[in-house]
Amino acid sequence: MCFAVCCLVAAASTTEAADLTARQVTELLYKAPFGSKPELSGQDLNGLDLAGLDFKGARLSGSNLYGTDLSGANLAGADLKGARLDRATLIKAELSSANLEGATLLRPNTNTSFTSDPREVPRFAGARMAGAKIVARLDGADFRWADLTGAVFGTADERLEVLLTSQVLLNGCDFSEATLRGAILLGASLRFARFIDADLTGADLRGTDLTRADFTGADLTGADITGANLDEADLSGARGFAKVKGLAQALNADRAVLARAP
Repeated sequence: MCFAVCCLVAAASTTEAADLTARQVTELLYKAPFGSKPELSGQDLNGLDLAGLDFKGARLSGSNLYGTDLSGANLAGADLKGARLDRATLIKAELSSANLEGATLLRPNTNTSFTSDPREVPRFAGARMAGAKIVARLDGADFRWADLTGAVFGTADERLEVLLTSQVLLNGCDFSEATLRGAILLGASLRFARFIDADLTGADLRGTDLTRADFTGADLTGADITGANLDEADLSGARGFAKVKGLAQALNADRAVLARAP
């Protein structure tokens, strides 16, 4: 633990200065013609205070936003493919319909206190997040219609070569009609999460806490629920349930809702 913390501190202290100042970014966004997409691809914007800015669907692919303050920022429709959002402040950030394919969101700041508040977490409705790596507390976040194909919730930081083992908290998240094909949610807390009509084909749900999760209409074909806590989870309306893996090794399977009473 000490090694991991020391590495993180060292990485933060050696981060180079950003390519642009917060004022320059603000001016660029302000002067962008209506309907255009401001160009910030590949820019190093680490540590800048960009809170509250309207990015107007900016191109930020491959950008470095490590530790950047994006509180209340409007990043809806922005291109953040492969962007680094580790340790960024995302309180009340709007990321709906943004392209976050292959982006990293490792331990971003998503709440103003230790108590999780769904009103403060960023919004990802309709976002493209295929292959994204996420280690975060996002209780109550909106992931409806998002594409999370192959997304990894919980990962090793390749830059620091240390394992980030803090639990991924997704309690009460709404994944309705989201695509989670092959997504890895190993050990995540998904209490009261909604997966209504979601595609969870081949998803890795081993060791997850699915207490009272709602899978109405969800496709669970090939999903692995080995060691998952199914206490009062509603699986009665799930599709492909006959092809779920690990049901015999799931916890509290006898308390799950597997069929509706006539």
